Amino acid sequence: MNRIETLFQSGRRDLLSIYFCAGTPRPDATADTIRALERHGVDLIEIGIPFSDPMADGPVIQRAATDALRHGMTLRRLFDDLTDIRRDVRLPLILMGYLNPILRFGFEAFCARCAEVGIDGVIIPDLPFADYMTDYRPLAQRYGLDMIMLITPETSEERIRAIDAATDGFLYMVSSASTTGARDTFDAPTLDYFRRIAALPLRNPRMIGFGVSNRATFSDACRHASGAIIGSRFVSLLEEEGGDATRAIVRLKEAIGGPAGASTDAGGLCRGKEVRPGA
Repeated sequence: MNRIETLFQSGRRDLLSIYFCAGTPRPDATADTIRALERHGVDLIEIGIPFSDPMADGPVIQRAATDALRHGMTLRRLFDDLTDIRRDVRLPLILMGYLNPILRFGFEAFCARCAEVGIDGVIIPDLPFADYMTDYRPLAQRYGLDMIMLITPETSEERIRAIDAATDGFLYMVSSASTTGARDTFDAPTLDYFRRIAALPLRNPRMIGFGVSNRATFSDACRHASGAIIGSRFVSLLEEEGGDATRAIVRLKEAIGGPAGASTDAGGLCRGKEVRPGA
């Protein structure tokens, strides 16, 4: 059982996962950002691999990826930056990136380096499901990595069940078919989608991402899943704070209704409806 599975089997809810792009705002900032997030009670971290054509990302994350590439951030450098991260960081770490740079690195070499530095899971938004099943999942399992798959409001129930059966760690529920970016509220069709997925007898817990940015959207996500993934809002705050991850996460936790100070437990930020076991 890896750190992701341990987290979800702990029974905690209202989990907070933070996404940021490696190599921003400085090439050497990645490890410091991870440590700051852990000190301030984040439950899970998704480290973005910068790519020149991030099709699922909105302008905030696109700008961060462009800056990181301009600073010379590469996948090889990212692994070097993470070499010693497990000396003091205990929370689950996920790499999130597009297939192209991972294939250029070599998928098995990528999995091997993930295992060496202590990465727990991988999210590849543009990985075709059929290819994942035949070519990629066996290698990921060989190296003990959870491959986390995405579902959207347009994903059919039949396909959701197939993805759930083949996913490890958790299901990433994309709140919208559009690109990433902060929203003030979720509309009625989105909330209906959340309720529809929550009612399915799925084996994996679920995390909701895309559009979570404030108390209202975070609470809605927590009400229908195990927690929420926040990317664009944190990346924007990190930019506003000149790369100071501590100030950025303090401001974010204030915005979503959680305690701003350092903590070892981010649970309990929401007071919504109890999520059923497995949610």
